[in-house]
Amino acid sequence: MGADSSFVSEPACPLLAQDADVGQHSQADNGHGGGETGAAGRSDRSSSAMRSLEGCHPEMANANVAVVGLGYVGLPTAISFAESGCCVIGIDTSEERLAAIKAGFVDLLNVDHERLRRHLGSDSFALTTNPALLTSAHAVIVCVPTPIDSYLVPDLSALSAACDTIIEYVVPGQLIVLTSTTYVGCTRHLLVESLAERGLRVGEDVFVAFSPERLDPGNAEHSHESIPRVIGGVTGACQRRAVELLRRITSNAYPVSSPESAEMTKLLENSFRAVNIALVNEFADACRELRLDILEIIQAATTKPYGYMPFLPGPGVGGHCIPCDPHYLLWQLRARRSRLPVTETAMASIATRPRHIVARVREILSESGHGVSGARVLLVGVAYKPDVSDLRGSPALEIMSELLDAGAKVAFSDPMVDSIKISGRVFRGVTPSTRRRWDLVVVHTLHSGVDYSWLTQFPVVLDATYRAAHVPNRIVP
Repeated sequence: MGADSSFVSEPACPLLAQDADVGQHSQADNGHGGGETGAAGRSDRSSSAMRSLEGCHPEMANANVAVVGLGYVGLPTAISFAESGCCVIGIDTSEERLAAIKAGFVDLLNVDHERLRRHLGSDSFALTTNPALLTSAHAVIVCVPTPIDSYLVPDLSALSAACDTIIEYVVPGQLIVLTSTTYVGCTRHLLVESLAERGLRVGEDVFVAFSPERLDPGNAEHSHESIPRVIGGVTGACQRRAVELLRRITSNAYPVSSPESAEMTKLLENSFRAVNIALVNEFADACRELRLDILEIIQAATTKPYGYMPFLPGPGVGGHCIPCDPHYLLWQLRARRSRLPVTETAMASIATRPRHIVARVREILSESGHGVSGARVLLVGVAYKPDVSDLRGSPALEIMSELLDAGAKVAFSDPMVDSIKISGRVFRGVTPSTRRRWDLVVVHTLHSGVDYSWLTQFPVVLDATYRAAHVPNRIVP
């Protein structure tokens, strides 16, 4: 894993200039062994960085911030720190991801695309796969994915690997902030205990905090800068440094008593959403049974100025938050032989929602005298939410897979998604046409600013979004 060629030789950041040789002579000490620039070489460079970081604080105008993981959270985070005047070192293990970022082929808000283009041409914004550059950072922000596996067990491999790498290159004076959603106590287990094994005292030699990411992809109303950040430091000194750092990218830093409190806050936030989505889906089904309009009911309930928050029904949940995060708490409590029945039931309910949509497709086709096998079905929108191209955990993938397995001829149309892969087969999006005959059109995701008036021309439309009220032949799940 060599140095990235984009790492400039004369960067504006003093520490980057001072430690530029780290990016040019580090191939032999990236875990591949051998060479005179191995452990001893790394020790020499780390010693230099240690001396340079002593007395430095993240509030410095030329603070260096390393962002580990440049995915859907890490890249906007890196851009926000660059906007605040920090020198940013973006680190990712994927050369393909870095190439996509440099080419602008990434899912960002328009304003962030503009910011990214500007900073890519700056000497204070570096992208690399080289973890040795961590020694040049005053602060390290960890933004790696924390998914669950097929057995609903947390997959901590990326987070554990990131923490191990950070500990390998840590230097005294550094601040480390985890943002990836995880179980309660993870910050202490993966960082504090391991740092102590290296003889580093957290709160004195190095500083550690947890501040759960809060990002609403595709929603320009919720910018990084406007969203409050919850921050839990291991000690008071850790807390102060983390607050000072994160105030660069948020107008509202909210300290809590510990990393564990911050970790639990994130789990509560998304468990709350999961429970309420499961509830409103049930009410949507009840309203269909009783021939009522669920949106009218929700809008009426929203007039109550206290004690109620509106949630909308849909085809299921996607992304890597709501379908995953509550399982971190359920998994942790199962080990203690403790249960959360409401959360467990909600997670089971939202997991089966795509199959409910497939069952409704079967019913509607049957009522029209057509079985699923051989039926031509168009899926409108496959991204997991409006205004993004993100397919992670999208209910559309499960819906489409089940219909294909049942023998249906399924196609999709999504202006933000060119192709999808299901069971090894690649499906390319089609251009919607009223001249093409479909036995059923299923609306899964509606993007803003897109003309969907053509939907009115089809005899039957299953509106799994509950939002296509303008379609005359609309049926809800």
